[in-house]
Amino acid sequence: MASLSLKVARHNGSSWNHTRASTPPPSPLFVSPHMCGILGLLLHDPAVDAATEICEGLSLLQHRGQDACGVVTCGPKGRLYQCKANGMVRDVFDDKAIAKLIGGMGVGHVRYPTAGSSNHAEAQPFYVNSPYGIVLAHNGNLIDSASLLQFMDATAHRHINTSSDSELLLNIFADNLQQTGKFRINEEDIFTAIGGLMKQCRGAYACVAMIAGFGIIAFRDPNGIRPVGMASRKANAGKDWLFASESIVADAGGFSEWQDVKPGEAVIITRSGVSRRVVGEPATFAPDIFEYVYFARPDSVLDGVSVYRSRMAMGDALAEEVRKVLSEANITVDVVIPVPDTSRVAALNLAQKLQLPYREGFVKNRYVGRTFIMPGQQMRRKNVRKKLNAMALEFADKNVLLVDDSIVRGTTSKEIIQMAKDVGAKKVIVASCAPPIRYSNVYGIDMPSRSELVAHGRTTEEIADTIGADLVIFQKLPDLIASVRQFNPSIETFDCSVFSGEYVTGGVDEAYLTSVESLRADHVKSKVLAGGPRESEGKGTNGINGCRGMESVLRSGATLNGADDTVGLHNTWNIS
Repeated sequence: MASLSLKVARHNGSSWNHTRASTPPPSPLFVSPHMCGILGLLLHDPAVDAATEICEGLSLLQHRGQDACGVVTCGPKGRLYQCKANGMVRDVFDDKAIAKLIGGMGVGHVRYPTAGSSNHAEAQPFYVNSPYGIVLAHNGNLIDSASLLQFMDATAHRHINTSSDSELLLNIFADNLQQTGKFRINEEDIFTAIGGLMKQCRGAYACVAMIAGFGIIAFRDPNGIRPVGMASRKANAGKDWLFASESIVADAGGFSEWQDVKPGEAVIITRSGVSRRVVGEPATFAPDIFEYVYFARPDSVLDGVSVYRSRMAMGDALAEEVRKVLSEANITVDVVIPVPDTSRVAALNLAQKLQLPYREGFVKNRYVGRTFIMPGQQMRRKNVRKKLNAMALEFADKNVLLVDDSIVRGTTSKEIIQMAKDVGAKKVIVASCAPPIRYSNVYGIDMPSRSELVAHGRTTEEIADTIGADLVIFQKLPDLIASVRQFNPSIETFDCSVFSGEYVTGGVDEAYLTSVESLRADHVKSKVLAGGPRESEGKGTNGINGCRGMESVLRSGATLNGADDTVGLHNTWNIS
């Protein structure tokens, strides 16, 4: 396992065969590494290496991505050091790897796989050497990637080497900085570049960047869909500074005064000071409500809202809906059992509100990843049984109310319900803290295609029949919104597109959704694209190719300016 300074390597055409059309097709070319964790750290003392603390922070964000991780640090004379690979943080970053990540500031990233790729070349952070040496980690998804790629090719003449829109976003930023033509830039130039980026790019993005020898930067899209915040810590005569997706990283690292980066805001931190400015045009502030339902850790605070308190409130609101529906159905419940782990908080509050016994009926194997983010129905189904075991003691001869945070494909729910019935449950009623998920997420969560969502095109009764439940009860959307908003009334709305089909940024039409779904469907994810690069290095890979979103272009046989297109930034993990 090695962590080398960044370098460019040449590969043969059989391993690297990315091709792109010179004009954008109607479908999106790129699909980002959805639902990621980002982190940036600047230590006041440049002689102290930041890598250990960055890796510890990434381990706290591991729930946001379990497929790949990476760190780039900046050492003396602005030299950059990189280590990134497929795998968990604990597996990629051993003592030897961390020791070679030199420098007092750096950027880190964790991701999970989406849309058919686990190629380590698409692990973040990404790097461009011109201008100045820039590194970027990104959480989110751009919805105008095709037109931006056309701009990169025809106007900016910048080479995009992967199918990740994170690399595209980095190059938009780099191109804007290039326009200054300066030997050395300042904060004003960076604000101008990010402001230009926000006019060019559409979608959701929370980003942490680093300019070699200069400092670290964070910015957030004008709608504030994906989270990122900052905190500081006293360090001798100065301060250490942190950017992270969730506040838990600041809490664990002894940082205080956590502040969320505002929608459309850019924050620049150097060892000389902190500069903040809203550079994006005003837009509706709409953080993704699914962060509170499922993705974020309960001990985090996002946009002034405690995830833990919001889930308690979800349980209270769901209790009222459960009471009403059970009464109408003339069904009594003997016990409330949560589906571990995310729904525990809500289930406990629901049980207390309904004055019902709360029991832990499932024992969880903590060494199996989140089934929601696993590729392929067969793998998800198989891993549910490995992940959970039902205790007959709590199910036998009882009417059981299972509380879950949400129902996505229904695969996990169906297996869990069958497990409950296999150990003797008389009736299994499922209560979901979230409304029915009927639409795709295009802002950074790899929801499956609509046809693979169990709620799409189905009534509540049909959903219950599909997953084998005696009854399914969903939270009402206004109640879910109120559960979160009560803790920060200044948030007027949330991105609830997976429930409502209304996309806050606009620009999402049926043609776009159809093209995104063509990349996300399970039968597509399991295939290796013809002519695409094959995964042959790294650890924790599954043989799936890394040319995400390029299928339509690969079929066309188009090339970029007639170039061979075989030069790329090589991953530095596990290279002697």
